[in-house]
Amino acid sequence: MKVSRIAGRAARTGFALFAAIGEVRLRVAPTPRARARRMHALCAEVASIHGLRVAVIGALPDEPCVLVANHLSYLDPIVVGAQLGCFALAKREVASWPVIGPAASQLGAIFVDRACVHSRAAALLGSIRALRAGVPVLNFPEGTTTDGRALLPFAPGIFGAARIAAVPVVPIAITYGTPRAAWVGGETFLPHYARTASRSSLSAVIRVGRAIDPYSFASAHTLAAHARRAVIDLLRPEPEDPHVPSERFVIPPPRPDAVLPLAEHRLRVA
Repeated sequence: MKVSRIAGRAARTGFALFAAIGEVRLRVAPTPRARARRMHALCAEVASIHGLRVAVIGALPDEPCVLVANHLSYLDPIVVGAQLGCFALAKREVASWPVIGPAASQLGAIFVDRACVHSRAAALLGSIRALRAGVPVLNFPEGTTTDGRALLPFAPGIFGAARIAAVPVVPIAITYGTPRAAWVGGETFLPHYARTASRSSLSAVIRVGRAIDPYSFASAHTLAAHARRAVIDLLRPEPEDPHVPSERFVIPPPRPDAVLPLAEHRLRVA
């Protein structure tokens, strides 16, 4: 069952990617906004194929802005892109991925080699052009995925782009229903994707913070530090009401023998 689910989802995703590439190539000089809308439709379709259930807490912007988020997985841009049309910065290696790379390139992904100064400069120029064309830009300023236990420092580059383009910075925090959604530890793409696609569904939550005026700060570095603190605050769980029980413990009936109960019969949270 799981093998057929993985194969079916991979095939349907491949068809969706090829369809998106074909639609963009058939149009004459598609506008950035048109490409962002098609990327939004593609992400929504891929999310549906994989049973991704996304809840949004707060209001995502409907204007050009720089969206900055924590980075856990290759699923992150799909989760966000399924909610609004935007261009995303992606590492250069993604451009060489079969089918995924060409589709992302056709639909506005901005590829960057963070180790190359010229590549970073070109990516920032591409981001500024997208913002001035009215398209939000999604960036993961940590520069790599993590397991979510700590937020790495934010690189300042995209914050300088926000200042040049005179658009707000919107912090967002992404969490998943399972820590296994994180793509870390040197694991290659295919095994992680197979494990993820084998699940019947996967929940994700996007928490949206207040828009930040980029000119309220003296530099891109101070703006980056403030945005990082905002994302950290969004990742913190809200305090619970001590008068409202959040969990109900169920104690199973005792076994007739003295053997320790099996794992599935031990104390559990309902």
